[in-house]
Amino acid sequence: MAKEKKVEQITDMEVDFTQWYTDVCKKAQLIDYSSIKGIFIYRPYGYAIWENIQRILDAQFKKVGVENVYMPMLIPESLLQKEKDHVEGFAPECAWVTYGGNEKLEERYCIRPTSETLFCEHFKNVIQSHRDLPMKYNQWCSVLRWEKTSRPFLRHREFLWQEGHTMHATAEEAKAFTEEMLNLYADFCENVLAMPVTRGQKTDKEKFNGAEATYTIECMMHDRKALQAGTSHYFGDGFAKAFDITFTDKSNQRVSPHQTSWGVSTRLIGGIIMTHGDNNGLVLPPKIAPIQVVVLPVAQHKPGVLEAAQTLKDRLIAAGFRVKLDDSDNSMGWKCAEYEMKGVPLRVECGPRDLENGQCVLVRRNDGEKTVVKLEALEAAVAEQLEAVHQGMYHKAKKNLTDHIYEAHSLEEAKELQEKNGGFIKTMWCGDEECELKMKDVAGMSSRCIPFAQEHLDDVCPICGKPAKKMIYWGVAY
Repeated sequence: MAKEKKVEQITDMEVDFTQWYTDVCKKAQLIDYSSIKGIFIYRPYGYAIWENIQRILDAQFKKVGVENVYMPMLIPESLLQKEKDHVEGFAPECAWVTYGGNEKLEERYCIRPTSETLFCEHFKNVIQSHRDLPMKYNQWCSVLRWEKTSRPFLRHREFLWQEGHTMHATAEEAKAFTEEMLNLYADFCENVLAMPVTRGQKTDKEKFNGAEATYTIECMMHDRKALQAGTSHYFGDGFAKAFDITFTDKSNQRVSPHQTSWGVSTRLIGGIIMTHGDNNGLVLPPKIAPIQVVVLPVAQHKPGVLEAAQTLKDRLIAAGFRVKLDDSDNSMGWKCAEYEMKGVPLRVECGPRDLENGQCVLVRRNDGEKTVVKLEALEAAVAEQLEAVHQGMYHKAKKNLTDHIYEAHSLEEAKELQEKNGGFIKTMWCGDEECELKMKDVAGMSSRCIPFAQEHLDDVCPICGKPAKKMIYWGVAY
């Protein structure tokens, strides 16, 4: 008799959250290490999650008029140098190609850390008239940033993402599209990934290199640290002027267009793990789970059980669900633990007694709730339970967020609250970068965002005592 595989144990998150996270990435078969430090292998299950994210987002992009393109991997050094702030921001992370075959190249080529310069070079060639605008492009690709530290999904040297780049005739139109894309990301996180977000603007210190304004969605992880889940940038006409991009407007004048850029990456998968996971492994939102439903036959050696399980699988696939039937000879206990580790949202269990009664049992991954359903009502019940999984995940994550936002009225109080509770600390702020740096030095927190939903907490900045301009969120971030 073949020896049954063992279900690997993972570290409890309360014992060591960092090790728990690494264990989940490895033992849920999401990722593996390569021979190059900081560059990871996406295993089929992990890549399938990204494919589902990509598929849903791509459809949403197309609804707002975005078209997909693909830009080169290599950027000539002379092209990268055209926008001063941009190149200075990325210079420490650039990896360079200096040889082609055995010959040294006359000019170095940077492996793209981001593609603004390539898009701008192209826009200069294809934008001539106001009739060409708006031009809304996106590419799905990998980028390379030579990070000093690495962590699965959260910080790779090479990672997968999408980067959108658009050109508009007016500043107002470009600003509106910048916010539209941020809201698209926020809605995606909440309605698809069950991850509640805080929407806001980055400070000048934290904004994207070369941008006039950067907007962000900030999420709170289970350990109460922040994760920047997506950003959208308004570039103004800075890149356009640097690259001499002009068009003839309706008044027959040559003017510069206004630009946006926006992106999310495989970092979202890290966010899913740390927002929803538990000590049994992954907990996946149903809409992006590679397997939404696993069918487990109970006492499958008994007559008719496997055939009935196969019928249930076929019915659910026909109804549009992503389904797996596990008819292996592993024990029921092993199978349940395996699919809990992989975060499969719903189990369908059927055994001889269930079949006699014309029923099966549905078990939700997020809370273990069991529901007995009649076989003829299976498809509707599965749809209902998957929606319940999503809602349960969202409300649990939302509670974690709202319960751990704290109000502070002094630097000392902000430091004490962060050390005691973690989470987001909200204060007023004068807008001075010196105060931002002091908060980092004294309390260990970076600015997360100036939230769109403003509150008036004080008249003065708690750091320097000067008149306060805005409420800001601080936190410890990944």
